[in-house]
Amino acid sequence: MTNFPDGFLWGAATAGHQIEGNNINSDWWAREQQMPGMELSGDACDSYHRYREDIDLLADAGLTAYRFSLEWSRIEPLRGRFSRAELAHYRRVIEYCFERGVAPVVTLQHFTTPQWFAEAGGWTAPDALECFVRFTEEATTILDGVEWVATMNEPNMQAAIMTAMRRMAQSGGGQWQSPTVESTDSASTDDASASDQGEKKNTHSEFLTYADPEIGRRFVEIHHAARAVVRARTGAKVGWTIAAGALTAAPGGEQKLEEIRYGKEDVYWEGSRGDDFVGVQAYSSQEVDANGLVPHPQLPDNTLVGTSYRPDALGMAVRHAWEVSEGVAILVTENGIATADDTQRIRYTDEALQGLLGAMADGIDVRGYLHWSLLDNYEWGHWAPTFGLIAVDRETFARTPKPSLGWLGEVAQRNGLA
Repeated sequence: MTNFPDGFLWGAATAGHQIEGNNINSDWWAREQQMPGMELSGDACDSYHRYREDIDLLADAGLTAYRFSLEWSRIEPLRGRFSRAELAHYRRVIEYCFERGVAPVVTLQHFTTPQWFAEAGGWTAPDALECFVRFTEEATTILDGVEWVATMNEPNMQAAIMTAMRRMAQSGGGQWQSPTVESTDSASTDDASASDQGEKKNTHSEFLTYADPEIGRRFVEIHHAARAVVRARTGAKVGWTIAAGALTAAPGGEQKLEEIRYGKEDVYWEGSRGDDFVGVQAYSSQEVDANGLVPHPQLPDNTLVGTSYRPDALGMAVRHAWEVSEGVAILVTENGIATADDTQRIRYTDEALQGLLGAMADGIDVRGYLHWSLLDNYEWGHWAPTFGLIAVDRETFARTPKPSLGWLGEVAQRNGLA
């Protein structure tokens, strides 16, 4: 099997805070100013103003879908005060996708929240569900014609960070150092930013191993409430996206694997039962032994965030998602590699897609593939890791497509691998 089904979505993904710039009302903007060692997002890629150029580059390459997020803190900068201008801005992004023949895949919440929401307790606040439902109701007013909506991006990683921060505070473990989010499970060992910080590099290592299942169940409840709003007010397919570690058990690590994976993933795959789709986001694989996550071996082809070169992780993650969700249709909403070598990016993506085809040949329903990411962008505290199909000059914001963009576009036009 080398071809994908008719109607298969081919595209790339971004997140508002990582590309738009000057998201000054969000909790992540405030966090950047407060945490030592974090680089600032600043103007990011200025995609708030240059979104047409970004969509043009994607469409001209032959891709058919663009995943992007709405910035809650722009739309509701103060509790209960919604910006009609910002809603109109995001509607223009959607309309331009339609104009270029690109399917918009809209994420309602991609890691960031308004600062007022964070200050009131964030996702653990008693009225968190009501706040997110109210935002979702406003967001649906601009979603006419949109076929794919994700309520949240990687709530399991948000829960892992929340669990880590709470455990560090309880233990007196010091200042939280933000990992590169796309290195999900590798954050328990090494990451690109930490490697330059000497003894600080494992400040959070023992903490990101777990995500509290109780936080996960709260996220599921909030997701289901938002899902109901999207279904009642739009004709879109609705789901959410999950960070998939593609974890495996080393000898003697089987019980520990089940323990770690339940809190970090399976609560969320279970929570996707009844959704129209679930977004699978996979980058690498990692072993678990009796003590926990095993550090990635130091190999020449490791990524810029310290993870192993494991394109087979995508097929592994898709199979696990399909099993635990009990057959919910899958959309690959993120898959990619942090590398400065674009030939490695093409090789990785080709091998990942071969694994995806293998899973589909076994009967797994996969609807599309969205590469992470469209642009080299702000990686949650760091600029060095480059995941993009397009390079961005941080001084001039000039976009330079990499060979990988053209390669993926050719795959999309063939709807199959060579």
